[in-house]
Amino acid sequence: MDTRVLEQLGRLIGARRVAALGTLRAGAPLVSMVAYVVEPEAPALVVHISRLAYHTQDVMADPRVGVLVAEEDSDAGRDPQTLARVSLWAVAEEVARGTGAYEELRMAYLGRFPDAERLFGFGDFGLYRLRIQAARLVAGFGQTYNLSAEQVRQALLGLGGGGR
Repeated sequence: MDTRVLEQLGRLIGARRVAALGTLRAGAPLVSMVAYVVEPEAPALVVHISRLAYHTQDVMADPRVGVLVAEEDSDAGRDPQTLARVSLWAVAEEVARGTGAYEELRMAYLGRFPDAERLFGFGDFGLYRLRIQAARLVAGFGQTYNLSAEQVRQALLGLGGGGR
């Protein structure tokens, strides 16, 4: 795999703060917006979501999820088909409260989203790892790559640490 492609993937995921999270709700697709931080070593995205939300209920029923991270469409004159985007296949798992991993990921999340501090006091919110299994990167028009979890991990490690 070309290192430039992995670098582009790392930059794309590291630069964005929100993603589209796809779940299954009663057998039908549901897509929600979630804020995330990166846990490079896993490789995983970490989200802080409420059990009251449909997407969290869906994850608890079936942990298989899809995630889309896309380049910002900031140029009205640009063909949107040339925007970089990555579709991730992942499996969600709740991070147990009271563990070292929970506290580490909580601090990483708050480092990126300090306004979320109050939400950590609500009992219905939890941290979930979205463990990446594979990815499909569209780096631009006609530039599509299928990536393994290990290749995604390599791309995320290039971010220089978690919490991005």
